[in-house]
Amino acid sequence: MFLSILEVQSEELPGLAIVCGDPRRAKKIADKLEDARELAYAREYRTFVGTYKGVKLAVVSHGVGCPGAAVCFEELIKGGVHTLIRVGTAGSYSADHPAGSLVVSTGAIRTDGLTKQLVPDGFPAIGDSEVVAALYEAAQTQGGIVKKGITVTLDVFFNGVVDIPHKTYKAAGALGVEMEIAALYVIAALRGVRAGAIVAMDGYADSDLAADYDPHTNVVSDAVEREINAALEAMVVLAK
Repeated sequence: MFLSILEVQSEELPGLAIVCGDPRRAKKIADKLEDARELAYAREYRTFVGTYKGVKLAVVSHGVGCPGAAVCFEELIKGGVHTLIRVGTAGSYSADHPAGSLVVSTGAIRTDGLTKQLVPDGFPAIGDSEVVAALYEAAQTQGGIVKKGITVTLDVFFNGVVDIPHKTYKAAGALGVEMEIAALYVIAALRGVRAGAIVAMDGYADSDLAADYDPHTNVVSDAVEREINAALEAMVVLAK
């Protein structure tokens, strides 16, 4: 089957896939695989396949935001992928989780527009328990601060005239905010597959702490490296 958006043949896809926003990060992850090869690069969707410790994996970039990411997730699942891990970045809601921290998302607060068109408002966006557990255990072996908990999926990045209720989400116990996990978790539930996500904190989303936001520091780069390693190790466990 030809997947017309990703522009790959489903027969070339293994059952496990690591997904990320940035096509450059997809290449970075693929460089850790044995016999890695690029299948396609269409729009924001860059697809690699290879093996890690004997486990066949796909690595696919999905761009920024739920709508485009959802297309990627749907086509991967249509192509036979049954386990997905998102490796990304997020803005922290707490000084206890500074830039360079890792967070495994157990569930996402659905403030995006995409999932509202797929499921009713009360439908939860929850990570698969096996994937979340494997990610959390693997991340703890990589060093640094590692937490697990609820994250927020939000469409907006820059402020407009409507206040973004970061303080409300923070008060409710959310650890940070990103832009795609809710879509991944809802689509995984709808299609009957497993999904989990890990994010590296790249700064503060809370306006009181955000003045020094810089996602291009060595601290963030190191955290991204650790989360990639954690995702790869988790996939080895999940493949069994």
